[in-house]
Amino acid sequence: MISLRSIDQNNWEACIKLKPKQEQLGFVASNVYSIAESKIFPHLMIKAIYCGEKLIGFAMYGVDMDDGNYWIYRLMIDERFQAHGHGKDAMKLIIQDIESRDDRTDVIWLGYQQDNEQGRKLYASLGFEEAGMAPWGEMLAKYSFR
Repeated sequence: MISLRSIDQNNWEACIKLKPKQEQLGFVASNVYSIAESKIFPHLMIKAIYCGEKLIGFAMYGVDMDDGNYWIYRLMIDERFQAHGHGKDAMKLIIQDIESRDDRTDVIWLGYQQDNEQGRKLYASLGFEEAGMAPWGEMLAKYSFR
């Protein structure tokens, strides 16, 4: 059973020890960087991803100050827990969380590296549609609430 939980004094150190596979390191910022970023930009929500009582991943999302839409900025599942459907289940929970918020927007955006084939397949399976390349070099994808 996958759940999203707050990151606090009890689990933050375990969160920063989570790592993607070696070949995925360029696809996502480190969790320690993301946790620090969330303290500078308090509109960013950070969540620990659990499978039962086992910490398995990290997510960060929030409303972008430039365009006013929700963005999923980070999703990472530790290398030891990949290929079990946990990323997809976590993304479903993130989408549900955003949909339930009073400030929800009609769409959710995310960006990913062009060579992140695993991510591309995951996002497409959830209904994200590619929208073209961003000026900063990532493929943009949009999820529309229907």
